[in-house]
Amino acid sequence: MSDRISVSIADGVADVRLNRPDKMNALDMAMFNALRDTGEELAGNGSVRAVVLSGEGRAFCAGLDFGNFKKMGDGEGSSVGRLTPRTHGIANHAQQAVWIWRQMPQPVIAAVTGVAFGGGCQIALGADIRLIAPDARMSVLEIKWGLVPDMAGLALMRTLLRDDIARELTYTGRQVTGQEAVDIGLATRVEENPYAAAMAMAREIASKSPDAVRGSKRLLNMVADADEAAILLAESVEQEKLIGSPNQIEAVKAGLGKRAPNFTDVA
Repeated sequence: MSDRISVSIADGVADVRLNRPDKMNALDMAMFNALRDTGEELAGNGSVRAVVLSGEGRAFCAGLDFGNFKKMGDGEGSSVGRLTPRTHGIANHAQQAVWIWRQMPQPVIAAVTGVAFGGGCQIALGADIRLIAPDARMSVLEIKWGLVPDMAGLALMRTLLRDDIARELTYTGRQVTGQEAVDIGLATRVEENPYAAAMAMAREIASKSPDAVRGSKRLLNMVADADEAAILLAESVEQEKLIGSPNQIEAVKAGLGKRAPNFTDVA
């Protein structure tokens, strides 16, 4: 879709790769734009049932491009521009490069190899699930550069990490490797080959009713902020839409017939 992101779609799975391997997939303005535009296009694609997000080369994403830090060190500020204007609903343009993956209707699986530092860590956190290599490193690295995490990382960490752990990582910028990342909640599980495992998981998700998968993601996205009454009602609303729908009937028929289902794409 651009010189920063490559996308291929097969059997309902979108294989999305950050494609700047010579820079460890570092974030410049073109990468921000490509992440946002790619996510928004896939979100509107009814044939896409699951997404795998990975990085070409030896890193998932090393964070903000070093050129931006050099400009800051020279007193020139950042090429990112003003951050307080809301350009995409509740998010600004940089936050949307992360937030889109959490808000899109399809599940997103991040395959983390090499490093996921700073903004790269926050992109991984935007995924529903993170599979990490044993030697991969993650870090909320912004403090190293005198900054705070500002690409939706705090909004995402609060549902994944204990408060004191989120504070420790944010205040120190400490790097954590595969198993510790899982133990503290930054990652889902360790895999020797995160990309292969993510693709297998995505194909498994894509084999399920896309209506039920999307309904499940809507519910899971709301539970952190909603009260119990709102969650219970939302469960009922989603289930009411599903019962008797063509894909739900097909799921039952396939299950009873012990055959692979043939689901219809989301309109």
